[in-house]
Amino acid sequence: MNAETKKMLSSYATKIRMGIIEGTYYAKAGHPGGSLSSADLFAYLYFNEMNVDPENPKAADRDRFVLSKGHCAPGLYSALALKGFFPFEDLKTLRHIDSYLQGHPNMNTVPGIDMSTGSLGQGISAAVGMAKGAKYIGNDQMNVYTLLGDGEIEEGQVWEAMMFANQYKLDNLCVIIDCNGLQIDGACNEVMSAEPIDEKLKAFGFEVMVINGNDFDELEKAFDAFHNCDKPFGIIMKTVKGKGVSYMENQVDWHGKAPNEEEYNIAMAELKAKLAEIEEA
Repeated sequence: MNAETKKMLSSYATKIRMGIIEGTYYAKAGHPGGSLSSADLFAYLYFNEMNVDPENPKAADRDRFVLSKGHCAPGLYSALALKGFFPFEDLKTLRHIDSYLQGHPNMNTVPGIDMSTGSLGQGISAAVGMAKGAKYIGNDQMNVYTLLGDGEIEEGQVWEAMMFANQYKLDNLCVIIDCNGLQIDGACNEVMSAEPIDEKLKAFGFEVMVINGNDFDELEKAFDAFHNCDKPFGIIMKTVKGKGVSYMENQVDWHGKAPNEEEYNIAMAELKAKLAEIEEA
């Protein structure tokens, strides 16, 4: 990846992280940890990978994205706002009464959301249906991307969807798993280990890459491989939960709570400093 593109994506990822902090702080609730770990992916998808247009959010041949780990809506909302689907300032209304930005994605109220999600495991099931539908109607332009958490894949429904993807040879499907190692109750390997995740995906007929999901060069290699694959594709992203905010990194407590005023100020100061560093480089 050239330096200019990497700088652009780094800037967007930092702004997405700022939006995550803004949203959860003003909501006094939400899920910052897994949103922050996925911010680099959101930046890559919406500013370098997917065919989506905020001026025509329902275009028939657009790519689809399903946030299967729907609790990480603050990260997706932030990316959509930066892309121009709705005003960035609206992130401050997250989870408020009468706000269209609910705690989990709602396709009926939020421009750019392709599927309402929240109940873990169900998002990938919708994604494989979309991919199969595109095959059925002969839409060769559309790819379907779905993001899961490593805690989420403890759900049996996830593996039924994987089996479906293999059965129907859905080479237009990219399944991304955010492996930040933590879930609501603790470390994934202590609660219910899904390892070896790569071998499981391969056993279900997927082509698989394991990457550093907080590295744009590695994200680029993975998505290039997806576009040159003739079977369902899986990206296992090793990430840092709470990435970008020092006191949140690798801390399970930040799976599902909001920063207070002091914590908000510290986080925003760190992210603003990071953004300034990127822009000056």
